[in-house]
Amino acid sequence: MKKQQRTSKPKALPAVSLDAMHDNGVDLSSLMDQSKATRPGRAVQRVNVDFPVDLLRDIDQEARRLGVTRQAFIKVRLADALAKTAS
Repeated sequence: MKKQQRTSKPKALPAVSLDAMHDNGVDLSSLMDQSKATRPGRAVQRVNVDFPVDLLRDIDQEARRLGVTRQAFIKVRLADALAKTAS
Protein backbone atom coordinates (compact mmCIF):
# COMPACT_ATOMS: atom_id res chain seq x y z
CA MET A 1 0.00 0.00 0.00
CA LYS A 2 1.32 3.42 -0.97
CA LYS A 3 1.79 6.12 1.58
CA GLN A 4 -0.32 9.20 1.02
CA GLN A 5 1.64 12.37 0.62
CA ARG A 6 0.75 15.05 3.06
CA THR A 7 0.38 18.52 1.74
CA SER A 8 1.64 21.13 4.09
CA LYS A 9 -0.19 24.38 4.60
CA PRO A 10 1.60 27.37 3.17
CA LYS A 11 3.32 29.36 5.86
CA ALA A 12 1.72 32.66 6.72
CA LEU A 13 3.77 35.67 5.78
CA PRO A 14 4.10 38.52 8.25
CA ALA A 15 2.36 41.78 7.34
CA VAL A 16 5.72 43.54 7.02
CA SER A 17 6.78 41.09 4.31
CA LEU A 18 3.48 41.42 2.45
CA ASP A 19 3.72 45.21 2.62
CA ALA A 20 7.26 45.15 1.22
CA MET A 21 6.24 42.78 -1.59
CA HIS A 22 3.29 45.02 -2.46
CA ASP A 23 5.43 48.14 -2.42
CA ASN A 24 7.89 46.43 -4.80
CA GLY A 25 5.10 45.57 -7.25
CA VAL A 26 5.09 41.82 -6.63
CA ASP A 27 1.91 40.02 -7.76
CA LEU A 28 0.31 38.79 -4.53
CA SER A 29 -2.66 37.01 -6.11
CA SER A 30 -1.07 33.57 -5.72
CA LEU A 31 -0.87 34.16 -1.97
CA MET A 32 -4.59 34.91 -1.56
CA ASP A 33 -7.52 32.53 -1.16
CA GLN A 34 -10.11 34.00 -3.53
CA SER A 35 -12.71 31.33 -2.68
CA LYS A 36 -13.76 33.24 0.44
CA ALA A 37 -13.45 36.77 -0.93
CA THR A 38 -16.40 39.08 -0.40
CA ARG A 39 -17.22 42.65 -1.25
CA PRO A 40 -18.46 44.49 1.83
CA GLY A 41 -21.74 46.28 1.27
CA ARG A 42 -22.44 44.25 -1.86
CA ALA A 43 -24.73 41.50 -0.56
CA VAL A 44 -27.04 40.28 -3.32
CA GLN A 45 -30.76 39.62 -3.04
CA ARG A 46 -32.59 38.14 -6.00
CA VAL A 47 -35.79 39.89 -7.11
CA ASN A 48 -38.36 39.23 -9.80
CA VAL A 49 -39.76 42.12 -11.79
CA ASP A 50 -42.48 42.01 -14.42
CA PHE A 51 -41.97 44.35 -17.39
CA PRO A 52 -44.41 45.14 -20.19
CA VAL A 53 -43.30 43.40 -23.39
CA ASP A 54 -42.74 46.68 -25.25
CA LEU A 55 -40.49 48.02 -22.48
CA LEU A 56 -38.54 44.78 -22.35
CA ARG A 57 -38.04 44.90 -26.11
CA ASP A 58 -36.62 48.43 -25.79
CA ILE A 59 -34.38 47.36 -22.90
CA ASP A 60 -33.03 44.42 -24.91
CA GLN A 61 -32.40 46.62 -27.95
CA GLU A 62 -30.46 49.19 -25.92
CA ALA A 63 -28.52 46.49 -24.07
CA ARG A 64 -27.51 44.92 -27.39
CA ARG A 65 -26.46 48.32 -28.73
CA LEU A 66 -24.23 48.83 -25.69
CA GLY A 67 -22.93 45.25 -25.78
CA VAL A 68 -24.11 44.34 -22.29
CA THR A 69 -26.58 41.87 -20.85
CA ARG A 70 -30.15 42.80 -20.05
CA GLN A 71 -29.44 42.44 -16.34
CA ALA A 72 -26.33 44.64 -16.49
CA PHE A 73 -28.23 47.31 -18.41
CA ILE A 74 -31.10 47.37 -15.90
CA LYS A 75 -28.68 47.54 -12.94
CA VAL A 76 -26.69 50.41 -14.42
CA ARG A 77 -29.75 52.43 -15.42
CA LEU A 78 -31.33 52.00 -11.99
CA ALA A 79 -28.08 52.95 -10.23
CA ASP A 80 -27.74 56.02 -12.49
CA ALA A 81 -31.33 57.08 -11.82
CA LEU A 82 -30.89 56.69 -8.06
CA ALA A 83 -27.62 58.61 -8.07
CA LYS A 84 -29.24 61.41 -10.06
CA THR A 85 -32.13 61.75 -7.60
CA ALA A 86 -29.77 61.65 -4.60
CA SER A 87 -27.73 64.63 -5.83
